[in-house]
Amino acid sequence: MADEANRATFLEIQGRMIEITGKLKQVQSQVRNKEGEKKRAFLTLEELKQLSDDTNAYKSIGRAFVLEPKSVLMAEQEQKFKDSEAAIVSLQSSKEYLEKQKAEVENNLKELVQQDPGIARQIMSMSVA
Repeated sequence: MADEANRATFLEIQGRMIEITGKLKQVQSQVRNKEGEKKRAFLTLEELKQLSDDTNAYKSIGRAFVLEPKSVLMAEQEQKFKDSEAAIVSLQSSKEYLEKQKAEVENNLKELVQQDPGIARQIMSMSVA
């Protein structure tokens, strides 16, 4: 009976670990994307700053280009930069939370294995489907 309870506990812990790991990978991917957006906005701003104020500047909208004042383009890029920074901060806090949850689940698994060393043999003998 205890074996079945420990096995069910292990399966629950395993499911949580898989779920948390998936969410963590997703957050890490989102952070990389936002960092890329932030870098593009920064580089675009740097290039726009070098242009004189009377230079024709164009904004890409799909396949078309629309003439826009330099000030409008700079304001848009600054907003993208700020939005990306805010999103990165938010995602970093989510990442830290998920890492804490993952550590907690790992500790739960260690406790389970220490409590019942037989479960470790059962885990190792499980076939990977």
